[in-house]
Amino acid sequence: MHDLYEPVAAIMRECGETIILTRFRDLSDDQIEEKSPGDLVTVADRESERFLTDRLSELLPDAAILGEEATAADPSVMDRIHEPVCWVIDPIDGTSNFAAGRSPFGILIALVRGGETEAGWIYDPVSKRLCHAHRGAGAWINGDPLHSKGSGKDKPVIALYTSFMEGEERIRVDAAAAAHFEIVPPPMCAAEQYPMLATGQHDITIYRRSLPWDHAAGALFLNEAGGTVARFDGTAYRPDQTEMTGMLAAATPDLWDEAARVLL
Repeated sequence: MHDLYEPVAAIMRECGETIILTRFRDLSDDQIEEKSPGDLVTVADRESERFLTDRLSELLPDAAILGEEATAADPSVMDRIHEPVCWVIDPIDGTSNFAAGRSPFGILIALVRGGETEAGWIYDPVSKRLCHAHRGAGAWINGDPLHSKGSGKDKPVIALYTSFMEGEERIRVDAAAAAHFEIVPPPMCAAEQYPMLATGQHDITIYRRSLPWDHAAGALFLNEAGGTVARFDGTAYRPDQTEMTGMLAAATPDLWDEAARVLL
């Protein structure tokens, strides 16, 4: 595992226990805001990001920090992804679920070096599940090595995130998926979606948006587990490609090829 596996894991666990879970199902209406239509933020998101920022800064004082909520307040923060070393933080992924008092939601942290994800952590404060990946070294859940194999179903299981697609593209992708795959409701949480792919609960996922805090940790985790995450043209996903959109993720390379043929 990555040299910082345990220190980052300890920070995430502390954040989950002392900040996130203390607010879970205990938010007042004035503690939930809409950053944009349908995009929520809570007091817990902001408190979590401040905590994680302070503690990760202690681990690597020279690293830049790119947080979702800091970027929402100041879009120029996104430029930090191009620094030589950068922490990427999603303090609560799945905020809509969290604000509604339901799971899943989680913390996503990625360490990006030279524009590529070096290590990623995905923590579920409710179940205490910790997913980790180290570039070129593998993927683990709660310390156990993981190899992604897919669901094994005759009709691969797909979760669609097509709401950010333009009308014609969304109609085409939805129709193609319905004709070839078993469509299931998405968890609306990347911190849950990538583990579901890696553990064979889902086979395929397609995204139009690919913000680094949503995908840097999860894409590395699935790739290192033996799955495939790539742009629509098959090129590798990099978190520093902030202007690019469109990602296809699958539990195995063969499933990725099948999904690309059908959906793209």
